[in-house]
Amino acid sequence: MFRIFVFTALVLAGPCHAAIIHLQPADKITDALAKAREIRRERPDEAIDIIFEEGVYRLTDALRLGPEDSGTEKGPLRLKAKDGAKVVISGGRRIAGITVFPFGGWQAKVEGPRFEQLWVGGRRAVRAREPNTGFFRMKGVKEEKLEGKARQTVEMPEDAIRWLRRLDAMALEKVQMLAYHKWDNTRRFIEKVEGSSFSTVGEEMKSWNRWDAKSGLVFENLQAGLDQPGEWFLSPEGVLTYLARPGEDPASSEIIAPVAERLLVIDGRPNAKVKHVEIRGLVFEHAGWTCPPAGFEPSQAAAPVEAVIQIDEAEQVTIENCEVNGSGLYGVWFRRGCVDCRLIHSRLRDLGAGGVRIGTMEPGKGTGRNVIEDCIIQDGGKVFPCAVGVWIGSSGDNRVRRNDIGYFPYTGVSVGWRWGYDASEAKRNAIEDNHIHHIGNGLLSDMGGIYTLGPSEGTVLRGNRIHDIVSYDYGGWGLYNDEGSTGILLENNLVYRTTTGGYHQHYGKENVIRNNIFAFARDQQLQFSRAEDHLSFRFTGNIVLWDKGPLWNGGAQAKGKIESDGNLYWRTDGGEIDCFGKKFADWQAAGHDGKSVVADPGFVDPAAGDFRFKDAGATAAKIGFKPFAFQAAGVGGDARWKGIADEIPAEWKALTPP
Repeated sequence: MFRIFVFTALVLAGPCHAAIIHLQPADKITDALAKAREIRRERPDEAIDIIFEEGVYRLTDALRLGPEDSGTEKGPLRLKAKDGAKVVISGGRRIAGITVFPFGGWQAKVEGPRFEQLWVGGRRAVRAREPNTGFFRMKGVKEEKLEGKARQTVEMPEDAIRWLRRLDAMALEKVQMLAYHKWDNTRRFIEKVEGSSFSTVGEEMKSWNRWDAKSGLVFENLQAGLDQPGEWFLSPEGVLTYLARPGEDPASSEIIAPVAERLLVIDGRPNAKVKHVEIRGLVFEHAGWTCPPAGFEPSQAAAPVEAVIQIDEAEQVTIENCEVNGSGLYGVWFRRGCVDCRLIHSRLRDLGAGGVRIGTMEPGKGTGRNVIEDCIIQDGGKVFPCAVGVWIGSSGDNRVRRNDIGYFPYTGVSVGWRWGYDASEAKRNAIEDNHIHHIGNGLLSDMGGIYTLGPSEGTVLRGNRIHDIVSYDYGGWGLYNDEGSTGILLENNLVYRTTTGGYHQHYGKENVIRNNIFAFARDQQLQFSRAEDHLSFRFTGNIVLWDKGPLWNGGAQAKGKIESDGNLYWRTDGGEIDCFGKKFADWQAAGHDGKSVVADPGFVDPAAGDFRFKDAGATAAKIGFKPFAFQAAGVGGDARWKGIADEIPAEWKALTPP
């Protein structure tokens, strides 16, 4: 029975009225939208509230809003939860008919479409895989070019290939391999196994990021790998087997499989944008992803992957107090033609890819002036490990501020999508006062807490606290100016516990790094890779604290054109200050750091992450350093988020700092 109740109420904050449509979980959201459009046609400036009563609203396809759903500045369309109610928009279906076996396994016969994600008792279960943690190492790779594609033959060690040798053809064709190579992932199906090798067919490997003996590999959907609590396997006949975690009971642990990939699509047109829509207090969860037969070819930041909430050609769209929980894709994407949109005070977690995307890979799509603020964006890369916490492509004038961004296998925040010095639209972006932490869990390389790419004049990275950046091989940096980064100001950032440096510039032009604190990188503190004829950057007024290894390192050595002066350096073990292989006195004689100071900056407890000054910054004042409130970075100042940002995903708890 359809239960939508519509009435008009006075909105006390303004002169207009609001039409209110109440929804129950058994009602169709599309019917409520149709009623809202009817009201809009009759009373175009009236606010319309679609209020969801508590409960779970299940979708089999995305809810879609178009230009006809637009509100006005005084009369927006608002989709919101009833005050105090928990409202879930779910793309999942419940699995029933569970049989429990004495060995701890659960089984059920599942009808309908296959799926590649599963949630049990609110937690993501792991599709049966080997190895259970980390990855196998490839021994070697040969490539054979075919017509329009290529075959890769991968030699594996015995402990890896034995998992495939025992499979018949039907079982083998269902196994997926997930390769980790530098900053990318490739997901493929397996063609055949011969001896100590297997082959797979897809695109040619990229010359700059080939699979090799440093590449890792995981086998997924492997029935023989069903050997750990929390793992599951779906047989070709549709029999689901799950190994229960301690304390789980099917009577109280709901089992959910996804049936939808995207849950909300806001889709305007360049000449008819969706305007003045607000989404408030809703939880979007259990959206999946299924690997196509051709697999997923490598792409930096998993850039082709779509989002659970996807928005095109929209203005003044606000998502507030919402949650995206459990997905196979990115969380939210302000894609084409999105202007003055906001994601605020929301939580994105347990993500198949990354958290938020702004803009596209192509220029000229008109996205800009959007805000991501006061959000918790954590625990991603479950399906696409190379995805990014917050990604800004060809888009300018966006603000990413006061967010907690953590537990992603690749990069925290990525800004820009231009390799080299050609024109870029990623200008004047502000990445401010974020807490960015636990990035790269030792699976990928060439990453940053904040990563920039291409000319970004006017972009500011300010007031961020960045720590625990752990790469697999090379390239675990805190602040990373990659190819062509230009005109960027990096100031008042605290960066500590990184693998290969607090700061790195590959190559770029006229960037300014000032009034930052860099501490306790493992390999070197600062890195500069490519010398060019122009001024690459200015490094002034910074504090660098470390206990081993060189201060500066990298391929540019002393040949690069940089300005480095007025800094405060302190090596706690008393060792030599090494700058590109030069002793510090020789480095100074070459025209660098003539006014810099070597002295203990006097932090309270830097080993524990407390970089307050014991002496009110008297030593730091010698270089004109201005103390900043690093503790304020992130969402810690908002009482509504108290303690929530500190929850640690299970697979990250065992990790140690670099």
